Amino acid sequence: MKYRETLYQNYHTNQSGRASLTDAKSLFDREKWRFSKEILPVTKEWSKDLKIIDMGCGSGSLVSLLNQSGFNNVIGIDLSKEQVDLGKELGVDNLVQADIIEYLNVQNIKMDVLFGMDIIEHFTKDELVELLTNIKSHMNNGGKVIFRTPNLDAPFSTVFANGDFTHENYLNLSSAEQLMLSVGFKSVKVHESNMDIKGFVKNSIRKCIWALLKFRLKLILFATGRSTRGLIFSPNLIIEVTV
Repeated sequence: MKYRETLYQNYHTNQSGRASLTDAKSLFDREKWRFSKEILPVTKEWSKDLKIIDMGCGSGSLVSLLNQSGFNNVIGIDLSKEQVDLGKELGVDNLVQADIIEYLNVQNIKMDVLFGMDIIEHFTKDELVELLTNIKSHMNNGGKVIFRTPNLDAPFSTVFANGDFTHENYLNLSSAEQLMLSVGFKSVKVHESNMDIKGFVKNSIRKCIWALLKFRLKLILFATGRSTRGLIFSPNLIIEVTV
């Protein structure tokens, strides 16, 4: 049996839910709060009629948030039946259990936007190049693709990169740009993920500590004779590309 058949079968129970140390509804709400900080600002000028797919949607927290924000043509796709069933129990109806490549090919879908939150790290390098090439062929002209993935340049990067046995590849800013440009995407932008925490005082303290930590990291890199220009240290990368 291939490992994916074992690990994805009950992915929420054995990974996402377990690792979050919380119940499914609390995790769902927490993910929506994070996406409201990280993703919604990008969508402010978008038409509400855009055809949007959330690849690896999990329980559908981003799909739910987009629906509540007025987007009326959103579908979430996930390989895990447990995740999709959980999302439907939480009131997200437009979720599909499927392999993304098979779904796109069989349905012959053309998209305006594709989201992939915490998903591209689950593919081998060969699989990921094939996936991105396939996605590109299903995008309308001017379409946008937005990914979030662990950042290998982050301090304690193994907490995110190796915290899930199903992860297959890891990127930093340079390799993310290299990959996206190589498969033919345009206007590649890579930036920090959102790291806010709830509570004004706590978040203000966090921001101060983070500024000091980044300064220390840049000093270390300077001492080794390497440039710090363009480096990203946040736990995750946000990758935005245009077709």
